This record gives sequence, structure tokens and C-alpha cells, in this order.
Amino acid sequence: MAPSPHRAAVFALYQFSIVLGIALLPVVLAAKRAGIRLPIGRLIDRLGSTHRRLADS
Repeated sequence: MAPSPHRAAVFALYQFSIVLGIALLPVVLAAKRAGIRLPIGRLIDRLGSTHRRLADS
């Protein structure tokens, strides 16, 4: 069964956010040392929960 376009888009965004989080890890660590918080973790968590919700439906 082919995935719906919405489900495929959420999956692609979820995978991209994981890659983005890994690629930006040095930047995030440097920003954390400077006292700046970046919302990369929240982005991955939200997309992950949306992906799981869609996968279960």
C-alpha cells in the first residue's frame, strides 16, 4: 500500500530533522555554552510524535 502524501511528507520532515539535528550538534553545543537555547530537540520530538500518530492510524 502506498503511503498518503501527508504521511510521506511527515516522514521526510522527521528524517530531515534528525539529520539536521546531527549536523548542527556542534553549533547547538556552542550555543548552549553561550547561554542560547535552540529548539532542535523540540522539533524532533514533535515531528516524531506526529509520525508515530500517523503510522498508527
